[in-house]
Amino acid sequence: MKAVICRSPGELVLEDRAAPGTPPPGWARVAVSHVGICGTDYHIFEGKHPFLAYPRIMGHEVSGAVAERGDGVDLAIGEPVIINPYLACGKCIACRHGKPNCCMKIEVLGVHRDGAMCEEILVPAQNLYPTNGLSLADAAAVEFLAIGAHAVRRSQGAPGARTLVIGAGPIGLGAAIFARIAGLDVSLLDMSTERLAFADKELGFAALDGSKTSAADLVRQATDGEGFDVVFDATGNTASVQSAFAHVAHGGTLVLVSVVKDDIAFSDPEFHKREMTLVGSRNALKADFDHVAASIRNGGVPLGKLVTHRTTLAGTPRDLARWAHEKSGLIKAVIEIG
Repeated sequence: MKAVICRSPGELVLEDRAAPGTPPPGWARVAVSHVGICGTDYHIFEGKHPFLAYPRIMGHEVSGAVAERGDGVDLAIGEPVIINPYLACGKCIACRHGKPNCCMKIEVLGVHRDGAMCEEILVPAQNLYPTNGLSLADAAAVEFLAIGAHAVRRSQGAPGARTLVIGAGPIGLGAAIFARIAGLDVSLLDMSTERLAFADKELGFAALDGSKTSAADLVRQATDGEGFDVVFDATGNTASVQSAFAHVAHGGTLVLVSVVKDDIAFSDPEFHKREMTLVGSRNALKADFDHVAASIRNGGVPLGKLVTHRTTLAGTPRDLARWAHEKSGLIKAVIEIG
């Protein structure tokens, strides 16, 4: 089969690889249809991912169709599916408590093991969700949106809550969209005037431009000095995460959606004075995948505006390398494989 391999940082090639063999019991072989390109994929290509062994087949935002079933798998041959790329052990404390998204031994397709920038892949059947009428093109967007949907659910924000999403990349936009679906009053903060213009004009979000005025001043102006009830940080930037504590209202909640490698420091007196809630949000659960898929089906997600770039498997080495640096106009790129 054809597969795109990141041999080493900056080296991306299309190669022939052995096709997956017969799936073991409880697994299925999936013919890949579409793969979204994530910020993680760009980081892998650029050599910025801290926990990755090369060479690696990337790709974890995936849709496809069941091509072969292992014993005990009920899915029909040809069944169109969304792939949940988080492979959990099923035995650790997180899994026992119904949180396989933060399994102690989690393996993410395209990161800890080879992913789906290829023609076929083996996946545990429990990680395959029928699309139920969702197109395979749209189904490939479910995973990245589920990250934001999960973060919103973790926030427990009440309808009408004054909400700030910091970072207008795909994950931040997903969090903003699902915060709005949950009834929260959403503003977006970013340093990119272009991204904010898109969020404002195309998606209808209030935009706070941090490139022109300090974030602290913008937050004060937007909230009459009170701060936001719910704040999501989706920047992956240490300084932004640390600054976000000051944007939260008394009694409010800060949700860390992105991950940074550094330690985070904050003022304990300020944290306690506000009686803040600090929430970590990692990956997503089946309930989030289901919520996203249903929201796409009912027209609640403007996917036509979010997916801005497309390529083929053969074109991926060229285009992914280019898009890693040419960000203008880019929100979400999708590889059409099947």
